[in-house]
Amino acid sequence: MKSDIERTLERGKVADGERNLHKGFKEWSLKTKKQDHHSIVQIIIDGRDKNAVDEDGIQLPRVVYMAREKRPNHPHNFKAGAVNALIRVSSEISNGALILNLDCDMYPNNADTIQETLCFFMDESRGQDIAYVQFPQNYNNLTNNDLYANSCLATDMIELAGISGHGAALYCGTGCFHRRESLSGAHFKDYKAKLDHNIMVKMNPKVEEDKRSVDELNEASKVLATCTYENGTLWGKEMGLVYGIPVEDIATGLVITCRGWKSIYYNPERKAFIGVAPTTLDVALVQYKRWSEGMFQVFFSKYCPFIYGHGKINIGIQMGYCVFLLWAPLSIPTLCYAILPPLCLLRGIPLFPQPRSLWFLPFAYAFLANTTYSLCEALSCGSTIKSWLNLQRMRFIRRTTSYLFGFIDTLKKQLGLSQTNFVITDKVVTEDVKKMYEKEIIDFGGCSSIMLTILVTLALLNLVGVLVGIIIIKRIIIIQIGVSAMIVMVNLPVYEAIFIRGDKGSISSYVMIKAFVLVSLACFIAIFVI
Repeated sequence: MKSDIERTLERGKVADGERNLHKGFKEWSLKTKKQDHHSIVQIIIDGRDKNAVDEDGIQLPRVVYMAREKRPNHPHNFKAGAVNALIRVSSEISNGALILNLDCDMYPNNADTIQETLCFFMDESRGQDIAYVQFPQNYNNLTNNDLYANSCLATDMIELAGISGHGAALYCGTGCFHRRESLSGAHFKDYKAKLDHNIMVKMNPKVEEDKRSVDELNEASKVLATCTYENGTLWGKEMGLVYGIPVEDIATGLVITCRGWKSIYYNPERKAFIGVAPTTLDVALVQYKRWSEGMFQVFFSKYCPFIYGHGKINIGIQMGYCVFLLWAPLSIPTLCYAILPPLCLLRGIPLFPQPRSLWFLPFAYAFLANTTYSLCEALSCGSTIKSWLNLQRMRFIRRTTSYLFGFIDTLKKQLGLSQTNFVITDKVVTEDVKKMYEKEIIDFGGCSSIMLTILVTLALLNLVGVLVGIIIIKRIIIIQIGVSAMIVMVNLPVYEAIFIRGDKGSISSYVMIKAFVLVSLACFIAIFVI
């Protein structure tokens, strides 16, 4: 079928034989475009057909293809709009009690996942309280030392599990089983009252088989996936995933929790779902820029946990959400530590207490305690020391690039200077990029010029600061030298890409020249102005 589609695209029309062979071609015309087409719903396998079996004779489940209508003059609300259309269409065709939400680059890895999930939903004492069961995101293409820190082991094993201890798991947008009622806008108290009434009168209605034909179901479902269907409805507000925020999943999970539902975060030993992690620095940074910006927008929106959740959820859940919602502002203190110490070193200005002062102890304790705890936490979660070092590097890079631009773009949106955008990360890689990734060599080649300029400028500025600090070393500025030295250590691959490497993944001379100019300007200001 792939070959047929490619030939059809080359010809610009559908051959009669192929139109009859593949039902999908019947919906295709020369006017059909990616962002301008009518709604398409096709039941590919009818679950009621007893002749539709696999090679072992097992009857196949129903499989449906859906493409919602898209028109240039109608907002389609990105992923949230697609999921909401799927919820409506599935309610028309199957109305299954549970919905599995899975991204297209992830696949099931454990045949027992559904059975294990049902243990939560069907628990006699607390199963009726549960809106959704969230699994962590795991990847099958990580390097031995997780070059771009994609695994987030401590987050998966400790942070998300800790929030779940309060009865609220963060909905991550994929790898999640939802109870249909919770996604359809139902409050738990209403669902519970209806459930109790059914139990009391012993109502166990049998689900009657839909007698409509496949074509009738297809046509009835198309209406639910049109651009105008949601006009004047509560979809995107009180029903389905919420609209207007790039990370609609986080906001939707919070809304469901505030309606009284409980949720479970489940991290089994055998991973339930596995996906594809970014294999280039550019894709990794774009992804975190979208996440940090979207989550910061949630904090500024009406869905802020301290406002929307006030009186509905406890303070532990509110603070747990804000650990992630406030990623973007972390860019500001990180930039201060990356810029001020090396500039002040040029003038010999001390920023921290002297080692002989008692005030030195709190600074030393904070650094040693945080570093030791972070390393022990990573090792206890199965990381290697090199993986932990890669994590520290990526944290610095993310905070000074992705988080910074996420912070700036969010402020621009709050001031009405820009609109919300949804950026899709492209994880398709060439053979050269793949080999570089497998050798654990950072690929700077495809990165945004402005992001690279910031990164190289900070790396060179701290290198200058360390060299000057060593020349004029004084005990009163030893801490500042240490801070800049740590930044130099995490940026060793940057220096290598500037001065040593000559491959496609190295840093271009254009970026290097811009960074040198900025560093020179900063040093001039520090020496003659500060």
